[in-house]
Amino acid sequence: MILNSTVADILRPSEKSQAFLYNIALVFCGSIFIALSAQIAIGGPVPFTMQTFAIPLIGALFGAKLGCMCVGLYLLEGLAGWPVFSYWRGGFHMLLGPTGGFLVGFLTAAYVTGFLAQRGWDRRFSTTFLAMLAGNIFIYTFGIIHLTNMMGFKQALVIGLYPFIAGSVIKISLAAALLPTGWKLLAYCGFTDKNS
Repeated sequence: MILNSTVADILRPSEKSQAFLYNIALVFCGSIFIALSAQIAIGGPVPFTMQTFAIPLIGALFGAKLGCMCVGLYLLEGLAGWPVFSYWRGGFHMLLGPTGGFLVGFLTAAYVTGFLAQRGWDRRFSTTFLAMLAGNIFIYTFGIIHLTNMMGFKQALVIGLYPFIAGSVIKISLAAALLPTGWKLLAYCGFTDKNS
């Protein structure tokens, strides 16, 4: 098994300047992917979005450092007023609203999932599921803490956790199926050892 490697590491060019441009492209494309996943939004004040699928997936594909950089760029874009948050919204005030804690939790989720992926947790369904679950737990923890400050703990759970449990399990399961399949495809194409 290749230790401390992600899918992005395997595909990175070996030449330094190309690798640098590759990393920049990953971070930029990752932030766009997160922004697009935010637009698959239903309901509110905390909408159901595909970000809890996209962010742990990016962390696992890119690793802890690049995953955090993608999320960081996405957050900077949104806080600067670009319409990258759900329902094409942006602005610093979003941190103070109901989704503010979830936005902060995205950074930790990308890091945790990336950290576990760099240790081989993205090679099997069961461990990928656990890595994605860990990332989602951080998203919801930050979200619930912020909502609790706004409306109390009981209401925070009703608004920010209970409606999302089933959807999160489905999204985590999808990602947990995709990542090991991706590694098998890389092995089939000769990028990795078939036993990794």
